Amino acid sequence: MGRKCHERFYIDIMNLNREVTGSSIPLTIHYPNKTSKHILIDCGLFQEEEYEKLNNFLPFSPNKIDHVIVTHNHIDHTGRLPLLVKNDYTGKIHTSEPTSHLISNALEDSCKVIKSKAKMFHQSPFYSDSDVKSTMPLIVPHPFEETFELDENTKLTFYKNGHLPGAVVGHLQFSYHDYSDYDYDDIHVLFTGDYNNKNMFFEIPSLPKELLNLPINIIQEATYGNMFSSQIEYVFEKNILDAIAEGKSIVIPVFSLGRSQEIMYVLKQYQEQGKLDPKIPIYYDGKLGIRYTQLFIMDLLGLDVQNEFIPDNFIFVTDSVTRNNIINDTSTKIILTTSGMGSHGPAQAYLPAYLPRKNALIHFTGYVAEGTLGRRLYDCPHEDIVSVGGRQVKKLADVQFTTEFSAHAKADELLDFLKQFTNIKTVFINHGSTEAQQAYGKLVVNTLDPKDVCILNAKYAFRINAHGLIKTFSTRFD
Repeated sequence: MGRKCHERFYIDIMNLNREVTGSSIPLTIHYPNKTSKHILIDCGLFQEEEYEKLNNFLPFSPNKIDHVIVTHNHIDHTGRLPLLVKNDYTGKIHTSEPTSHLISNALEDSCKVIKSKAKMFHQSPFYSDSDVKSTMPLIVPHPFEETFELDENTKLTFYKNGHLPGAVVGHLQFSYHDYSDYDYDDIHVLFTGDYNNKNMFFEIPSLPKELLNLPINIIQEATYGNMFSSQIEYVFEKNILDAIAEGKSIVIPVFSLGRSQEIMYVLKQYQEQGKLDPKIPIYYDGKLGIRYTQLFIMDLLGLDVQNEFIPDNFIFVTDSVTRNNIINDTSTKIILTTSGMGSHGPAQAYLPAYLPRKNALIHFTGYVAEGTLGRRLYDCPHEDIVSVGGRQVKKLADVQFTTEFSAHAKADELLDFLKQFTNIKTVFINHGSTEAQQAYGKLVVNTLDPKDVCILNAKYAFRINAHGLIKTFSTRFD
């Protein structure tokens, strides 16, 4: 005889972030014996100005979480881990081996930013250096493509993801067995984290056929769910080389991990191709990015690139005196600086200094969230006034943006990812603006017509079992 209907095996899934940043996906697994377990996928900082106040608390009890999984080392996916630990989480934090080498640098830097902001507003930081220190022993690294057990009911496998070094696509397999004659089918959940199908530093292996043929529920990001790869305009090379030909100085805000090293490599290629004079100095300013670059060079991330991506005439900036000398020097130069959205790090010194200069190019290389300095510069008309750190600065420099280096797959590439799978039960869409998520959701329905397509958010939770979606219900988190 089978089990009674109330003794079911199912999972409740929801998403605690509103749009792009602050990634946090809790899963509650309910077993037929009326027990349950809780898994948290990522615990990131909100970076949109609208949602920053949500960083100060966690809308659940950390001591009730059984396992934490980290998809990759970006602060909007890891930045509240110390807050989790501060509030009594003592379990393991599972991630890939490369991410385990990177994450301490990210959290230490995040803590500095948090303390600086708290001091500015006469508040207490919501976590401290000691919380970061307490987090690190909980990090458990795992190799790619090796299945390991989280507990007697749960297996997890990481697959390589092109978003950045260490990023994973994760497969969770939930099982339940008892001594009855009822056979409970396994429940499979795949989560992409932030996803890209390519990376200039490493190859992305194909997913195994046995995974592609499973009855599976997929949690997929949609940062660029309303944009196709054919819409990308490849403008960076022309913009940079034209600015150099005009004798301009160039400021390129970059993310510390991934984008910094990619732009270094691109500039090196321009030099090798004879397009960029190697006598033009290239500066890199950003302590966290320098530490990450050293990890690339020391081959601690499994990339085997050593210093092959470093341009000629390349100088690391490690002190404010050098920084000020660079700013005051009027000769042509290229400056790579963190942060990628311009709101933190040395970019706060370079951007207001170069923004009012007509002989300057400021070139962003990735996504700029609402409320960041990068977005303010994007929205500000030329020759208008923009607020930078309380200063009112006229926008006279040429300010450009490009998505060609984006570490996120576009809508057609996201669809190609889904097309690999032969038995998708439910597609859960998350991590994108409301418009991008809805646009991509419609695209998935119209193109693939899976059994169910849902937008993950804080308003609703979704209940699934081995056969897909069972029900949707409102939550108390919105």
